[in-house]
Amino acid sequence: MELKPELLLRAYAVGIFPMAESRNDEEIHWIDPDYRGILPLETFHIPRSLRRVLRRGAFQVSCDTAFGQVIRGCATPGPGRRDTWINPTIEKLYCDLHEMGFAHSVECWRDGVLVGGLYGVALGAAFFGESMFSRAANASKVALTHLVGRLRKGGFSLLDTQFETPHLRQFGVLEIPREDYRVRLAAAVRASAQFPAELEAAELEAFLQSITQTS
Repeated sequence: MELKPELLLRAYAVGIFPMAESRNDEEIHWIDPDYRGILPLETFHIPRSLRRVLRRGAFQVSCDTAFGQVIRGCATPGPGRRDTWINPTIEKLYCDLHEMGFAHSVECWRDGVLVGGLYGVALGAAFFGESMFSRAANASKVALTHLVGRLRKGGFSLLDTQFETPHLRQFGVLEIPREDYRVRLAAAVRASAQFPAELEAAELEAFLQSITQTS
């Protein structure tokens, strides 16, 4: 059966997401982990060093201007990862979701060159973070912080990271049982939120000020 974007959205709504074993693996596997990573939006933590990078404006940050480039960046092997789970079928599916208005990207640029970013899927008031990449120090971290700022501005209630990772622990990621996740998910997908493409400088500063610095 050919995998369609509509089926993908239905899977997200019940807590399932697709992955391939490798970039060259044509088979799609449906993943439903016993424990799920979430990044609470209200207690998102920004390390002190990253806060300085954000205020310095080390990158030009945009949203939904280069979705295809971002997903290709995430699909391309890089330092610390010799392969990825994003095969051509998955890449096309998410590009289709982007065209439909469900998938979004945050991009970090330096001197006109894309050096990092992330992408994910928005459904109701839930955002499902899929993957990120970085070709410059702190680029993906800046993209994540801008994503959280936009999600808070747009009224989102759930940021799903799929798994807890060492990279995400510094931002306050939690790992919760599948049953708890499904309760939060059901409430989030029934709610409404708006993914904003813009986060003005004053809004970013207010967001940074609103977060208690603990590092």
